[in-house]
Amino acid sequence: MAVAEARTPRRRHGSMALADLLLREASAERADAAGGERPGVAAGQAARARKGEDYALLKQGCERHPGASFSAFAMFDGHNGAAAAVYAKERLLANVLGCVPAHLTRDEWLAALPRALVAGFVKTDKDFQTRAHSSGTTVTLVIIDGSVVTAASVGDSRCVLEAEGSIYYLSADHRFDASGEEVGRVTECGGEVGRLNIVGGAEIGPLRCWPGGLCLSRSIGDQDVGEFIIPVPFVKQIKLSSAGGRLIISSDGVWDALTAEMAFSCARGLPPEAAADQIVKEAVDAKGLRDDTTCIVIDIIPPEKPKSTIHSRKKARNGFSLLKNIFIRKRTSDTLSRADTERTSEPDLVEEVFEDGCPSLLRWLDSEYPVRNMFKLFVCAICQVELESGQGISIHEGLSKPGKVCPWDGPFLCHSCQEKKEAMEGKRPSRGIISSTLL
Repeated sequence: MAVAEARTPRRRHGSMALADLLLREASAERADAAGGERPGVAAGQAARARKGEDYALLKQGCERHPGASFSAFAMFDGHNGAAAAVYAKERLLANVLGCVPAHLTRDEWLAALPRALVAGFVKTDKDFQTRAHSSGTTVTLVIIDGSVVTAASVGDSRCVLEAEGSIYYLSADHRFDASGEEVGRVTECGGEVGRLNIVGGAEIGPLRCWPGGLCLSRSIGDQDVGEFIIPVPFVKQIKLSSAGGRLIISSDGVWDALTAEMAFSCARGLPPEAAADQIVKEAVDAKGLRDDTTCIVIDIIPPEKPKSTIHSRKKARNGFSLLKNIFIRKRTSDTLSRADTERTSEPDLVEEVFEDGCPSLLRWLDSEYPVRNMFKLFVCAICQVELESGQGISIHEGLSKPGKVCPWDGPFLCHSCQEKKEAMEGKRPSRGIISSTLL
């Protein structure tokens, strides 16, 4: 899948001609290829349906431009119907790629991915809600480029990695029961979080947001619940050692029955498709087919003659240290904290490049970013619609940061994306709150 072509850039002082950009990119790609073979990727999936609301995406050999490829895998677990899951499967990846400037070097592309993922998730949610569907979906999207894995997630589908016997969590659960921070955020934005009340005043079941009764704080869709149920994903980017690794991406039908350790253990030694089938079988055998149960297994296979080691990787981190130093890391769920406790003695096999789960679009879109010109001056940073002069609304408008930014500094949002941002922050009534009734 290719990234949409960019318009001819405006020449400014210090800018680079398109031909020079292409030449630099080709040179960088040749240097990357000369530095070592890229690992292989093999994948398989399995599923057992109860409601027919789980959808999986497996795309290998996608092209961001000729000669530069990546693979993409995603899990969509729909609820209240399959419409949101189907729509996200069809549109999300293209929306993400549409937010990445064309002709970036590989390091720039990898550094641009986290913010492009956030913009793509929000655009997909915003576009789907114009269709007036009340369904929603969890999403876990994983992009693999060589040894670098970038994962973005909303909801409670999970992505876990095993590398040489150690387990790493690349997603965060957005169930209210898993995060007090998310409960506080939704409450401050005007939502009500509590358990289902039954006769006699007793409370049962998981924490849910009312109106609507959704137990997730982040998803795509769900306009009947309220726009403080946001599509801003948790994003994590890691770099594998030359040993490679195995990824499992599954809906909650698997994780409600199996731990990550159990899932990896039951499928060890099997090729990806057989491994996915075995994981689904184990989950269904343990809990019964109570929910759609879907699993994707991806093997990142090291080249036959690895040309780098863990020690040499520590000495040459390319452009990743820049990204690592600029971004503020933030852990947003108790699940991740528990994972950290369990992994205190793990060997240094996986390098964490980036991790953030901040719900604020302002921080994600802030101009302090290692990739210059990430957002074009006359294009909305979220939906990529062209803006006439004077139409764009700066993300800094209304903020007081003397000496740092001005209201006329970009990036800019169109009017509808600005409304979306304010609704997610609880600054204007949400369509969902106005139209919903308590269940």
